[in-house]
Amino acid sequence: MQQSMPSFNLTFFSGIFPMLGRILGMFSNDIGIDLGTANSRVYVRDRGIVLREPSVVAIQSGTNRVLAVGEEAKRMLGRTPGSIVAIRPLKSGVIADFEITEAMLRYFIRKVHNRRAMVRPRVIIAVPSGITEVEKRAVKDSATHAGAREVYLIEEPMAAAIGVGLPVQEPAGNMIVDIGGGTTEVALISLAGIVFSRSVRVGGDEMDEAIVQHMKRVYNLMIGERTAEEVKMTIGSAYPMGEETAMEVKGRDLVAGLPKTLTITSEEIREALQEPVSTIVEAVRITLERCPPELSADLVDRGLIVAGGGALLRGLDKLVAEQTGLPVHVADDPLSAVAEGTGVVLHELNFLRKMAGSDTTS
Repeated sequence: MQQSMPSFNLTFFSGIFPMLGRILGMFSNDIGIDLGTANSRVYVRDRGIVLREPSVVAIQSGTNRVLAVGEEAKRMLGRTPGSIVAIRPLKSGVIADFEITEAMLRYFIRKVHNRRAMVRPRVIIAVPSGITEVEKRAVKDSATHAGAREVYLIEEPMAAAIGVGLPVQEPAGNMIVDIGGGTTEVALISLAGIVFSRSVRVGGDEMDEAIVQHMKRVYNLMIGERTAEEVKMTIGSAYPMGEETAMEVKGRDLVAGLPKTLTITSEEIREALQEPVSTIVEAVRITLERCPPELSADLVDRGLIVAGGGALLRGLDKLVAEQTGLPVHVADDPLSAVAEGTGVVLHELNFLRKMAGSDTTS
C-alpha cells in the first residue's frame, strides 16, 4: 500500500523545535552540578561524576583575575601572600560573589565538557530549597554566561532523594535530610513534589566555626578553618561514642602570639558542636510536625535518610533517631547523593519540567 506524504501543517512545525532540542542534546555533554558552599561535584551524562572540587577560587588581589580553582585554590586558604586572595564565592548555599562564581562554573564546565562538541551543554544545577527568585536568577545567569545552552534548577533535597534511590514519584512519604557545607535541607517528598521543606543556613561550615570559637574561648588558641574541619572529621561526634578519642591541634596563642600545640578530646568537641547540631535536629522535628497523618504513617516504617557531608558526623544518625523515634539511615555515598540525583534527572528532563517548583531558562 502506498504511504501518503506527510502533510506540512502547523502540527508538523510545532514538533520541529522539540526535535531540534533532542538532536542538539545528542551532540552535547549534558552536565549536572551540585554547586555546594564547600565542595562542588559535576556529573556528566553517561559518564557519572567526573569532577569533585572544593568551591574555592584564588584571584589576584584587587582584580577578578582567576589564578586557581578548586583543590589548588583550597590549598592556598589562609596561606596566601598579599597579592593573592583565596575566597569561597558561595555563602550559605547561595552566590555571594557573582563574577567569581561565574568564573568557577566556567572552569568546571570547560574541564568536563568535550571541547570537540560543537553544541554547548545543557546544565542542571542543584540549589537550596529556601533561596529566593533573585538568588535563583543569579545562579542561572552565572551558568548561562559560563557557557551553558540551557539551565535547569532542581532543589537540593529532591536531587538528594533521587540520588539515594528514594521512590519519589510514588504516593508515599519519603523524608530526606541533606546536610551540606552551608545549609541543611529537610524535605518531605511524595508524588514527585515537595510536600514540606525546611532549609536552615547551618551546615558543615557552622560546625567548623563552632570549633574555632571553642578553641579561642577555652584555650586562647586561634586555628584556621582547615584545621577546624580536620578536627571535626577526626574526632567530631554528635552522640556519645563507645570509645572517646583525642588529637593534637596546632595554632597561634592569642596571648603570647606564638605557635602552640594542644591536645583536645572528642567530648569537648561534641560539646562545641552542640548548637549547630541542635539546630539541624530541630529542623527535622519541625518538618515532622508539619507532616500530614498519612505520610507520617509511611515514615514510621520507612524512616528518613541522611545525606550530604554532614551525614558523616559520627553519631548524628543515632541522635536524630533518639529525638524522633524513627529509623534513620545514612546514605551509602552521602557526599555524592545530590550530584547523582542531577545525573538521574539528566536522563528524564521531562520529569524536571513537570516537577513542582522546577525552573528553567534557555
